[in-house]
Amino acid sequence: MNARDEVLRRVRAATTDVTDADPAQDSPIDWIYGRALPTDDVLADFIEKVIDYGATVTRCTADDVARAVADALARLGAASVVLPPGLPESWAEAIGSGVGVLRDDPPLGNADLDVVDAVVTTAAVAMADSGTIALDHTEGQGRRVLSLLPDRHVCVVRADQVVSDVPEGLAVLGPAMRRGRPVTWLSGGSATSDIELTRVEGVHGPRHLAVILAE
Repeated sequence: MNARDEVLRRVRAATTDVTDADPAQDSPIDWIYGRALPTDDVLADFIEKVIDYGATVTRCTADDVARAVADALARLGAASVVLPPGLPESWAEAIGSGVGVLRDDPPLGNADLDVVDAVVTTAAVAMADSGTIALDHTEGQGRRVLSLLPDRHVCVVRADQVVSDVPEGLAVLGPAMRRGRPVTWLSGGSATSDIELTRVEGVHGPRHLAVILAE
């Protein structure tokens, strides 16, 4: 008897008391993938998780987004910012003359983006249970490189884009992924750690994330 046969023999011996052929009936799960979780306050849950990652959250009305974006750039100390196509012109006007505004149309080169302090984007969906924001890089979100090279990211999320968990978020992202679009996932500022748990920030994206939650 080889090792494979021995493993299978032990599995069969351990499951002799299992008579139901339907695993779902044997271990019923009262949960449907992609259905919203019964979260008491999905926005509060999202904010708590985002702050836990070390990011900042500013809540405002839709009419105050432009000012909130400008204030976030000021708090981050950004002297320059790149804006992808599709953002409201009022956001650029609110930023003011103290910050150099670059447009990614025509697309900027990587060398130009490497010296830009910040980027402002919208988002595709935000997931409360993990505090994760996803970009599918449609209008207002720009090319993927825009959310990877600048050191500061100001991301505007509408309150109606916040869902309860990742499976529900994937349902929103499904059409973009089926079209082959890239998806960028943000869970706070970019950070990683080695085997000794030494934290390093900004390795594969911005070190600082500021979220504007528009209600």
